[in-house]
Amino acid sequence: MRFHTRKWIKPEDLNPNGTLFGGRLLEWIDEEAALYAIIQLENPRTVTKFMSEINFISSARQGDIVEIGIDVLHFGKSSLTLSCEVRNKMTREVIITIDKIIMVGLSEDGSPMPHGKTQIEFVKDRLDPSTEADQSKD
Repeated sequence: MRFHTRKWIKPEDLNPNGTLFGGRLLEWIDEEAALYAIIQLENPRTVTKFMSEINFISSARQGDIVEIGIDVLHFGKSSLTLSCEVRNKMTREVIITIDKIIMVGLSEDGSPMPHGKTQIEFVKDRLDPSTEADQSKD
């Protein structure tokens, strides 16, 4: 699991119990999944199609730092299937796991658009080698 994002729990992130509001955490997860999928599919019109059962295992309190991890499970024709785990950096406990999040890339008319991707790509691997050589001369 690759943990890309950290969030610091602030007063506005809390529920009446004084712990992390589940809706806020789901908002962060959805945003992280969307950003990850947009970068992988190279399509800014990528949307959430499905999220499997959500199971809160523990929580976080004000001042805690949580990390959001994303893994790729499968590349579909127009979709990307991810899994997610959020953990509390302070207590080292898993807060939530989501086994399956399906993100779909859309065309301009809003219909699913094939992306042709089959594996994870890193931005550094997308760079044109001739561009890198030119930059190293500067």
